[in-house]
Amino acid sequence: CKLLPLLFVFSLQEVTASSRHYVDRLFDLDPQKVLQGVIDMKNAVIGNNKQKANLIVLGAVPRLLYLLQQESSSTELRTECAVVLGSLAMGTENNVKSLLDCHIIPALLQGLLSPDLKFIEACLRCLRTIFISPVTPEDLLYTDATVISHLMALLSRSRYTQEYICQIFSHCCKGPDHQTILFNHGAVQSIAHLLVSTSYKVRMQALKCFSVLAFENPQVSMTLVNVSVDGELLPQIFVKMLQRDKPIEMQLTSAKCLTSMCRAGAIRTDDPCIVLKTLPCLVRMCSKERLLEERVEGAETLAYLIETDVELQRIASITDHLIVMLADYFKYPSSVSAITDIKRLDHDLKHAHELRQAAFKLYASLGANDEDIRKKIIETENMMDRIVNGLSESSIKVRLAAVRCLHSLSRSVQQLRTSFQDHAVWKPLMKVLQNAPNEILVVASSTLCNLLLEFSPSKEPILESGAIELLCSLTQSENLALRVNGIWALMNMAFQAEQKIKSDILRGLSTEQLFQLLSDSDVNVLMKTLGLLRNLLSTRPHIDHIMSTHGKQIMQAVTLILEGEHNIEVKEQTLCILANIADGTTAKELIMTNDDILQKIKYYMSHSNAKLQLAAMFCISNLIWNEEEGSQERQDKLRDMGIVDILHKLSQSSDPNLCDK
Repeated sequence: CKLLPLLFVFSLQEVTASSRHYVDRLFDLDPQKVLQGVIDMKNAVIGNNKQKANLIVLGAVPRLLYLLQQESSSTELRTECAVVLGSLAMGTENNVKSLLDCHIIPALLQGLLSPDLKFIEACLRCLRTIFISPVTPEDLLYTDATVISHLMALLSRSRYTQEYICQIFSHCCKGPDHQTILFNHGAVQSIAHLLVSTSYKVRMQALKCFSVLAFENPQVSMTLVNVSVDGELLPQIFVKMLQRDKPIEMQLTSAKCLTSMCRAGAIRTDDPCIVLKTLPCLVRMCSKERLLEERVEGAETLAYLIETDVELQRIASITDHLIVMLADYFKYPSSVSAITDIKRLDHDLKHAHELRQAAFKLYASLGANDEDIRKKIIETENMMDRIVNGLSESSIKVRLAAVRCLHSLSRSVQQLRTSFQDHAVWKPLMKVLQNAPNEILVVASSTLCNLLLEFSPSKEPILESGAIELLCSLTQSENLALRVNGIWALMNMAFQAEQKIKSDILRGLSTEQLFQLLSDSDVNVLMKTLGLLRNLLSTRPHIDHIMSTHGKQIMQAVTLILEGEHNIEVKEQTLCILANIADGTTAKELIMTNDDILQKIKYYMSHSNAKLQLAAMFCISNLIWNEEEGSQERQDKLRDMGIVDILHKLSQSSDPNLCDK
């Protein structure tokens, strides 16, 4: 223990001995010696992370920033200071944190007001290096409203200002707020002409700018479609940049721009530039000849492009054997990998999980609608085992993508009955549901809804594994999607279920929670809760049993909904519940002894909406069957209420269904 402080002192002395003189020279009274000291420091830190860290520890940064901001400093000195600071920023993330702590960004932004172009370029280069670091908050660019307009004005100064400013924008544009600020400052018009610059780097950075500006942004996308540069529309320029002879990063980024424009509705999904250019380009990026990050980006962009369009899903599935090609994403890097570069191999081993995530995402999009595609995916070697393994991976992104893939495939009746059962998929899924963040819970609970459909063989084992308790707890979530999925799954579970299961559901939910769900502000929650009640109240013995224990509360809930401000579908579903209660042997007395409910049924028989009239008549017909005990008394009571007169009127209706009923 006693040796530790000594070691520290020794290392600090070492730092001091080798680096102190660089810092000391920054304080010299002779400006020429200061300039030479900064130049020597620049040469000493290039490619030397240890030296960079030493100089930061010794306080070089505040002094360099002081010199950079001094009006009395020569332009050459200020420029060299910006270059050294940029070099320090290229070291570790800790270096960048130290620079940020010294308020480097305001100092550099102030430097951009200088008339000297070389100094401006040095400040921009340093700002670029700082902003592309993951530890720099993007919002620092937007704190002063005048900064963006000044950067737009500097775009015309040189190819370097163009390159660095576009790079800063593309790294600092995160989400709709940033997109709107840049859009309102004329980013589209200012950057468009850079796509035809003679400098490849400028073209590339401008393209990256458009890919982040247009992402999930209809306003930007609709504008881009109509912008032209030298008489050529932007989509045509993007298509040219997709060609095979262009560098891969250019092809990929152009494909991302066109994908965003397509998803925003600015380009039709059947447009040749999507079907014949963008989609094939993205499929090419998935081949094993490409680098890991290109394959990841290609697959994820393609998954986004085809996510909601059935025809694009079909085209992609038969392009270049894509479904089989994606299976290689799970075998990478293999023991016989062609990678000879050890550094590259090490990098790829650390990032192989990103490939699995991208493959799951793309499989999920491919299988979203078409039964034949789902079958092909599931028949791909070891596919179900890979999904099951994916559900328990340490990476949350892989787990989420695996659940999404499973959810997509669970829409298939055939697969629910076969592959899902053969691999007991429900087990790892239930495990995922026990303890996961909300974004995974939402997709996993949606998948569970499908596994609980009446034809799914997984339904029984899921029930036995304590699903009711889990789903009842989801209905209490503050997250709307989880409440919907919890109640939806219970609704599927209650369909044609045994009485014990129905009783367990009611016990697990509690009357209080049922009322809470029936008064939920979201119509989806309300509709699914009514669907659950309708499924619980089916088959006579079940109806009578449930109404004997929960009748009073259920009738109260029905009254509340029929009196409330609800849409036609909600009222129709509620009247169908009443019709089910009317079908019970003893339960129907709860309607017959409740004049308020009878008056409501009468009111809805004369409603202007035919659906509600039909549902109300179902209630009446279930109450009056001749062969049932007490039918005469019930008929007499309804006759006295004037129901027969309404039926006479309805028999003259122009609606054949109403007339017939």
